[in-house]
Amino acid sequence: MSTHQYILAQSEGGDQDAARQRFPSLLYVTNAHYSQEWGSQLHSHTCSEMFFITGGNGAFLIREGRFPVAINDLVVVDPGVPHTETSQNGSPMEYVVLGVEGLEAAPGGSGYALLHLFAEDAVSSCLRTLVQESRDPRSGCDQICQRLLEIVLLRLRRRDDFALSSGAPSVPGISRECSLVRQYIDNHFKENLSLDQLAELAHVNKYYLAHSFRREYNTSPISYLISRRIRESRFLLAETDHTLSQIAQILGFSSLSYFSQSFRRIEGMSPMEYRRGHRNMRGGH
Repeated sequence: MSTHQYILAQSEGGDQDAARQRFPSLLYVTNAHYSQEWGSQLHSHTCSEMFFITGGNGAFLIREGRFPVAINDLVVVDPGVPHTETSQNGSPMEYVVLGVEGLEAAPGGSGYALLHLFAEDAVSSCLRTLVQESRDPRSGCDQICQRLLEIVLLRLRRRDDFALSSGAPSVPGISRECSLVRQYIDNHFKENLSLDQLAELAHVNKYYLAHSFRREYNTSPISYLISRRIRESRFLLAETDHTLSQIAQILGFSSLSYFSQSFRRIEGMSPMEYRRGHRNMRGGH
């Protein structure tokens, strides 16, 4: 899966009026292109996510439910709701994800909302402009993206077949910086990331980030990065015929030995033992 993510700078808030401060805030914009190497696993976030499907076909899994999605569909997933997405063979899914703080899907407590937009819809036009801004950020980009989000949400609230509510907090107790860094790692764990890079993305001191992240998630950012890679490696070991060296390279490990050591430390067995055990179990069925 290829991704491009833009994280907005943290607002100082000094010159914002009270009404705008109460409006949902845009935290990040991610452009994603699905590939078969991506292992779809249920996960959740501390903010809401708005998925706008820009190409291909696929399906969303939310809690125990599953439903198909296609181009111009919009899915809103609430904070803390387990979800994942899969792509249809031969029609890889492309989508834009907006991380939004202070928003939730209103109907029925399902934890999500689904809506089909039309290509000429004003909402679709605003989303495309927002993506263009985030791909080539210039002076005023954060403010433009935030205003475009506000227009999108105001337009959506005019519709009778779609309901959203504002003012819903993110999952309590998780700092904005830690949430952003965790989301970034989830989308970029195959890349060579350092604590300095992550701190710069979150606009905080690296020592503050390391302390805060450990307090929130009981692990360091780099340890979380390694565990995220190992979690993905389980899928590659079980479902592909890639060699261990190929898997280590795909997931961004500096060497096969480092991958093997990390896997054994976290899983309690070697990668090959895991692969054999999984295939023996599958063969038994």
